[in-house]
Amino acid sequence: MKFAVASEDFQTISGHAGHAARFLVYEAETGKDPVEIARIDINEDQTIHNFQGGQHPLDGIEVLIAGSAGGCFVERMQKRGITTVVARDIPPAAAVAGYMMGVIHPLTEAGMCECSGDHDHHQH
Repeated sequence: MKFAVASEDFQTISGHAGHAARFLVYEAETGKDPVEIARIDINEDQTIHNFQGGQHPLDGIEVLIAGSAGGCFVERMQKRGITTVVARDIPPAAAVAGYMMGVIHPLTEAGMCECSGDHDHHQH
């Protein structure tokens, strides 16, 4: 499986997924340690909150892990075939391993995606 982990410093899991601009990319197989295979830097227009459609640098990812994510983000990821997972206070590779072992579970509730930009996304 291919994972992207939101990580502004490429060391820890970052907060709000919709505004994340840096991701660690891992390949993971059951029973094996996750392997970092790439790092992605995206621009402001490519953050999921601002993205308008078309090809995206995260296409091909199966699971995205971040420190927080709202229903709008979950819905946008589901439409791209990507599962959203929230994990905090653990190393990125440990979060990937936890998902593979079934210890960390995906978010399933997609919300009404009516992001008008006039609210505080950090409250999700």
